[in-house]
Amino acid sequence: MKTSFASLGAVCVAFGLAGVAHADTDLGPSAATQTLSGSLILKVKNPNALEAYVAASSTPGSWLYHQFISTDEFAQIFSPSKSDVSRITSFLAQNGITVTEVYGDRLLLKVTGPVAAFDQVFQTDMHDFDDNGHRYHRPRHAPQIPVLYRDLLYVIAGLDESASFKSHRVNGNAMSFNEPRSAVLPKPGSTATGIPGDYTVADFANNYDVNPVYANHIDGRGRTIGIATLAGFDPNDAYTYWSMIGLPVKANRISQVHVDGGGVISSDAGTGETCLDVEQSGGIAPQAKMVVYDAPNTDAGFIDVFYKAISDNTVDTLSVSWGGSELFYYEAVGGTDATGELYAFHQVFLEAAAQGISMFASSGDDGAYDLSGIPGLSPVLSVDVPASDPAIVAAGGTTTPASMDFGGPTPLVISQEQVWGWDYLQSYFLDTFGIDISDEVYPAGGGGGVSIFWPTPFYQAITPGIRRTEPNQSVIYDDGDGTGPQDLMDLPAHFAGRNLPDVSLDADPETGYLLYSTPDGGLLAGYGGTSFVGPQLNGVTTLMGQAAGTRFGLLNPLLYLAKAEAGYGNRSPLIDITAGDNWFYKGVRGYDPGAGLGVLDVAKLVGIVSGR
Repeated sequence: MKTSFASLGAVCVAFGLAGVAHADTDLGPSAATQTLSGSLILKVKNPNALEAYVAASSTPGSWLYHQFISTDEFAQIFSPSKSDVSRITSFLAQNGITVTEVYGDRLLLKVTGPVAAFDQVFQTDMHDFDDNGHRYHRPRHAPQIPVLYRDLLYVIAGLDESASFKSHRVNGNAMSFNEPRSAVLPKPGSTATGIPGDYTVADFANNYDVNPVYANHIDGRGRTIGIATLAGFDPNDAYTYWSMIGLPVKANRISQVHVDGGGVISSDAGTGETCLDVEQSGGIAPQAKMVVYDAPNTDAGFIDVFYKAISDNTVDTLSVSWGGSELFYYEAVGGTDATGELYAFHQVFLEAAAQGISMFASSGDDGAYDLSGIPGLSPVLSVDVPASDPAIVAAGGTTTPASMDFGGPTPLVISQEQVWGWDYLQSYFLDTFGIDISDEVYPAGGGGGVSIFWPTPFYQAITPGIRRTEPNQSVIYDDGDGTGPQDLMDLPAHFAGRNLPDVSLDADPETGYLLYSTPDGGLLAGYGGTSFVGPQLNGVTTLMGQAAGTRFGLLNPLLYLAKAEAGYGNRSPLIDITAGDNWFYKGVRGYDPGAGLGVLDVAKLVGIVSGR
């Protein structure tokens, strides 16, 4: 039985966007006098001109290459005018809603007012809900932008306070097939362990040819790394990690910006995610400054953290390791103007690129099936937001060579770097022990696939290996009540969509990393996920920026052009990944949606951009 698109939203809300099953109780309409806060996202002017400017300023050989602009210049050229903002502010004030802040790029207005005002202006029907003792509010209907202002406004975010996004971090030691073990620190005089699962940023440098860059005194000095996250952390955890592995770093290098009252520190909130983002990016570029922007894990928090960081324009690079399935946004499912939210993300990522800020997003840890883990909902080929956006670098995952001893007659040997997908563990345990561990390992792997929303971007247009969406993909839900499965959504077949990831690095917890996070227990081993890859690319690009003396904006045109010009030869900064799979897309010669263009040879990449 086929139901409406809105049914998918109802199912997803019932179990939470993070894919964690929980039942929430509708407590009825929110009190009319209860104060709400939200974020109004304004539309850029001339979006096609902005797209063209980003393409020209980010593509080597263009006469505008690396001609980036300031936030004020961006606002003058692309943002609504001050009179437009005044017109919106006046309209809201007449209806009981106050504008409390206007971001520097004039694309985001912070607003506050009583429930009754929001219900009237945006037709929201706000209700209170209880989630296992946690009370929050959200609209029962998708907020509607008033007709007279639809030419200026995309969406209002922030009226839904439920947790919306998950971090792309995987704890390999939590799996039953792994024996619990203590973390192993580097030997005295070294910053690397050489032990898969206990890798440090120095092991990363060994694996991806960063050491020649350090030998040329390129260490991130003079650059500023940005982290966008949905959980707070204690900077002392990062300093402790760097100290424990013997890595000298710039003193007092970390600044924190709490957006929308962010800064909550706890294991449940995802503090470990923020720790690893800082430890990895800052460890690869140890003399760079760092600014950590954190916000609450809500729809407004996730939008606001980007608009704040990018309108501030103090960081040269920015990575994020949180996300959610693109299907939550497709065709306004999930109870919000989802398409409006996707465009809200896209335009601020374009602003970042126009200002020269390079952005990176983890592609997810559910292989080719990003929409997974919700009881009763069938796996379906899908990708992650914001990684699916064409104005950001999507960071995928691999498994590096290793010999893994699980107590069998022979070890499990990974002989070459391959696309990360834990079906190799499934096969090994079934063949060696006769044990089916599919419930634990499926569909863990590097996120990758084809967007059903964003068309193929210009930098992928002539890249061999770019795929279209697969046919016969539907979202099927069966709640087990005897009524049978319901077809909630049929996905478009053969759509020429944006492919992801763009590039990949080691993300498999079996060949993963050390992490230090006090709320999670201190020094931990066996962590992975594409959460590591986004900040690692962030750190690498920081080294590139120091070497070249410039920002890079959108990095994808440079990467795809390098592939087109140098292939995978001796001069190429890219190493092809031709083995493994992420449960659907296999590692093949050239581009594939398992590992993208492949993994990096950092020294060669830095050499290309610096002319060395």
